[in-house]
Amino acid sequence: MPAKDRVSYFYDGDVGSVYYGPNHPMKPHRLCMTNSLVLAYGLHNKMEIYRPHRAYPVELAQFHSVDYVEFLGRITPESQDKYAAELIRYNMGEDCPVFDNLFEFCQIYAGGTIDAANRLNHGLCDIAINWAGGLHHAKKCEASGFCYVNDLVLGILELLKYHARVLYIDIDIHHGDGVEEAFYLTDRVMTVSFHKFGDYFFPGTGDVKDVGEREGKYYAINVPLKDGIDDANFVRMFRAVIQKVVEVYQPGAIVLQCGADSLAGDRLGCFNLSIDGHSECVKFVKKFNIPLLVTGGGGYTKENVARCWTVETGVLVDTELSNDIPDNDYLKYFKPDCILKTTSGNHMENLNGKTYLSTIKQQVMENLRRIAHAPSVQMHEVPPDMYIPEFDEDEVNPDERLDQHTLDKHIQKDEEYYGDDNDNDHDMDDS
Repeated sequence: MPAKDRVSYFYDGDVGSVYYGPNHPMKPHRLCMTNSLVLAYGLHNKMEIYRPHRAYPVELAQFHSVDYVEFLGRITPESQDKYAAELIRYNMGEDCPVFDNLFEFCQIYAGGTIDAANRLNHGLCDIAINWAGGLHHAKKCEASGFCYVNDLVLGILELLKYHARVLYIDIDIHHGDGVEEAFYLTDRVMTVSFHKFGDYFFPGTGDVKDVGEREGKYYAINVPLKDGIDDANFVRMFRAVIQKVVEVYQPGAIVLQCGADSLAGDRLGCFNLSIDGHSECVKFVKKFNIPLLVTGGGGYTKENVARCWTVETGVLVDTELSNDIPDNDYLKYFKPDCILKTTSGNHMENLNGKTYLSTIKQQVMENLRRIAHAPSVQMHEVPPDMYIPEFDEDEVNPDERLDQHTLDKHIQKDEEYYGDDNDNDHDMDDS
């Protein structure tokens, strides 16, 4: 029998204590609920548990512009009135409000994904979990869709130091636009997103025709779906596409974003997936035995988010969980029935007809056929890891640390992310 996967799990309780504000659908508190369930089921005994380091600004600037990172570190609810122009420039306000400890929140969830990538890179685990991560909408120079820092892009950049090809898979109900955009011009990362599309649904991107450009042509895959898709249709499509993708692309590592807003009954969602259907996707990806980084993402009915990610933690450590939720600090949220795999939720009519799904699948497969073989990459010396241990910041010459950006170009192709990337090199050198 094969050895069990070694699983690393990242969690910092401070990430769940931030508050986006009254009536905002994003509730980081769901992370405390998830962790409490994970502990109640004893899953922590089957994993290595780590508190992530808080990502340094220079780490965030591996993808985000220096001025944007600096602004995130400076803005507070008390000072925001002075920064009206910058708030507009960085797309912060209603969807992406300024709240207490905003920057620390970003540092924790991004640090968890970077640490997870690092442990995978060094062969210290087979699977790494950071439920606090998965904030896939954040762009290079702006916040978007409740996301401020794109931890997924930062994690993928770490993985690219050790792997020629990284596969990104997204089952959040919203299109993984920030990750797709970051790697749209490169074949080093293939992005695959299954999401609701049409009816002006946020973020409005992710048409099946959007396939990448230049060297990245056909390395972006979008599976646009309509309201009400159910387990059977979603899982069938997922398996067919991902099986083919892995065969054709042969990734060295996989990043799986498990947004739980694709579950039935989600406050912002419109799919009919059960926890079993959602977790079946995780189970399927795990079977490839490729180094796997798993994150959270969306999910706005928080008790169902906690249920889902706990079941998926169980899947990742090969443990079937009892349907009766054990006693834990948040038991009142799961009443009256205290059942793990609840069937509650406003089930919507499935608008995904056979013909529609068949057409989408055909287009995706056709695009995959245009990739003759997995792209090869000339690997150079491996740049140092971005993990920076605790140190006395006063004793460190910041210019030495910023040389990391240059070192990363051993693997990064000049055209890989954005045309204006090089402008920021000068900003970093001057700072």
